[in-house]
Amino acid sequence: MRPPLASRLEHGHPRSVMAYLVGLTGGIGCGKSTVGARFVELGSGLIDADAVSHSLTRREAPGWQAIRAEFGENFFEPDGELDRARLRQAVFANAATRARLEAVLHPLIRNETARQIADATAAYVLLMVPLLFESGRYRERCRRVLVVDCLESTQVRRVVARNGMAPDDVRAIIRSQTGRAQRLALADDVIDNEGDADRLAGAVARLDRLYRRLANA
Repeated sequence: MRPPLASRLEHGHPRSVMAYLVGLTGGIGCGKSTVGARFVELGSGLIDADAVSHSLTRREAPGWQAIRAEFGENFFEPDGELDRARLRQAVFANAATRARLEAVLHPLIRNETARQIADATAAYVLLMVPLLFESGRYRERCRRVLVVDCLESTQVRRVVARNGMAPDDVRAIIRSQTGRAQRLALADDVIDNEGDADRLAGAVARLDRLYRRLANA
């Protein structure tokens, strides 16, 4: 059972007036973005934590400045742009480096997502966080959690086609995330994203109706 949204004030916004919040997550390559876009077509709100992170780490943005202060020039191009590929490789290979990055970047991401949630006007909002189960601070905000699911072989195939990564590298990322069985056990709702577009659209439409009912209850 999901804990209720906290009633405390956060960043000057009363939590009690916020939109009904649904956490959207799933393993790499499961199709979270595709599912999120389908919900938006039906009128939901969508806040993408990865997009927030990317925006915060553009040149001179607060996250960019925080990373530069923590790591110096180590992860920056000669023109000052963040070397995202090198940073991803470093944090994936070294837990201590990942912890340092999370310590400086995650508070900024949480603050910005909280601001966007408070400003949302849709009946309900999806908060899309790839590592939602690994981060209790995101999960505790959500009234329900929706997991997008597919076979591991499908994840690997999609990511290889999309990003050109080696299959073994994709499998290593999958192993670093919450396992499929655990995600499914923790989910309130699941969308099986192995089928065709019509099947996906039907699953999204059914959940859209459910979330609207819950938001109005």
